[in-house]
Amino acid sequence: MLYQRSSQLFAEAEKVIPGGVNSPVRAFKGVGGTPIFVKSAKGAYLYDEDGNRLIDYINSWGPMILGHAFQPVVDAVIEKAKKGTSFGMPTELETQIAALAISMVPNIDKIRFVNSGTEACMSAIRLARGFTKRDKIIKFAGCYHGHSDSFLIQAGSGLSTFGIPNSPGVTEGTAKDTLLANFNDIENVRAVFEANKNEIAALIIEPVAGNMGCVPPKENFLSDLRKLCNENNTLLIFDEVMTGFRLAKGGVQELSNVVADIVCFGKVIGGGLPVGAFAARNEIMNYLAPIGPVYQAGTLSGNPLAMAAGLAMLETLNNDAAIFQRLEEKTAYLEKGIRKVLTENKIVFTINRVGSMISVHFDENPVTDFQTAKNGDNETFKKFFHGLLREGIYIAPSAYETWFITDALTYEDLDFTIKAIHKVSKEL
Repeated sequence: MLYQRSSQLFAEAEKVIPGGVNSPVRAFKGVGGTPIFVKSAKGAYLYDEDGNRLIDYINSWGPMILGHAFQPVVDAVIEKAKKGTSFGMPTELETQIAALAISMVPNIDKIRFVNSGTEACMSAIRLARGFTKRDKIIKFAGCYHGHSDSFLIQAGSGLSTFGIPNSPGVTEGTAKDTLLANFNDIENVRAVFEANKNEIAALIIEPVAGNMGCVPPKENFLSDLRKLCNENNTLLIFDEVMTGFRLAKGGVQELSNVVADIVCFGKVIGGGLPVGAFAARNEIMNYLAPIGPVYQAGTLSGNPLAMAAGLAMLETLNNDAAIFQRLEEKTAYLEKGIRKVLTENKIVFTINRVGSMISVHFDENPVTDFQTAKNGDNETFKKFFHGLLREGIYIAPSAYETWFITDALTYEDLDFTIKAIHKVSKEL
C-alpha cells in the first residue's frame, strides 16, 4: 500500500501541531513510520487519504463498538444539530441518557456527564478526596487514567515511597499524594495501605487494564481490593472508560460481581463523540456542587450532540440482548485463529483477552502487570504492525494498547485478518 498523501499531510501537520498530532500515540513513535490520515470510515473499515481500505481493530480506541458511522447515531446527531449545537443550559436529553445509564449499571444512583475520560477520572478523584477528607490516592503502574497531574507519576523505590513526576509540568507537590501499587499483586497493595494508614482517599484501577495491552485481573483480585478498601474506609474507583458498556451492559462490575464506590465512563457512552461521565451512589454524588461542597463544572458538559449520540448508542446496546455474546464469539474466533497461525509459524507469544478486548504480546510468559508487559519483544511487534498495515489491517500502533473488536466485523473480515497474520508471521 502507498501512503504518499498521508506523508504529505503529516509533514504539513508537523508545522502547525506539536509532533503533527493531537494525541501522542497517533504519531507512530512506538512503531516508526508515518501516521495514516483517515478520510472516512464505515462499519469495520477505515478509508485513508491515499484511497486504501483498512480493517480497523482500534475503533477510535474503543467507542465504535457497533462500527463506524452507525446509522442510528449519525441520524440522532444530524437531527439534533439542526436544532442547535450547544446551549449551556439543561436539556431533556441529559436526563434521558442519565436514567438509561443508571438502569444499565449496578450500584449507581446518579451520574454526571463531562467531556472526556480524563475529565471523568480527574473529577472522581476530587470527589473522593472531598468526600473522605483525605488527600492520598493509590493507582497502579501501567493503568492510565488520563493526563491529569495526579495520574502522571512513576513508581519510587519501595512500597511507601511517594510518586515522582513522570512528565515535566507535574509538580512534586501534586505527585506526592499519588501512591503506586502493582497490578494483580494484592500483598503489594496491602503494604501500601499499611504504610499510609487513615490517609488514603481512594484507590483507582482499570478493572481490566487496556493500556499495557489487555491485562485481566487475577481471580479474586478485584474482590480483595474491595475488602481492603472497606477495611480502610477508602473509596474504590473503577475506571471503566474502556470497559464500560463494552464488556457487558453493566461493565466489569456486572462481570465480576464486585461493586465500586465511583465508576468512570467514556468512549462507548459517547457513541463516538467526546463524552465522559462519573457515577456513584447518592451519598457520594450529593457532595458535588451545586448541592455539595466539591466543585466541578464544564461549559460543554451534556452537549446536546454528544448526548444524542450517546443515547442512541446506549439504547441500541440495551435493546440488543445478543450484542455482547456476538462480540464474545467473534473475538474468541479471532483469538483461536491467531493462536493457531502464530504457533504454526513458531512465534513466541501470549494472548490476553476479556470479551471484545484482546492483545498479542510477543513473549512466552504470562502478561499480568506492567512489568511483564514490558518484557515483550517490541522489535517483533513493530514488524508485526507494519506487516499487517501492508496487508490492509490497522491495529494500535503501540505494543501497550489493547485491540477493540466491533460488531461490524464479519467472519470474512476475521478470516482475512487471520490469513494476513499467517502471512506476516512467516516474515517475523
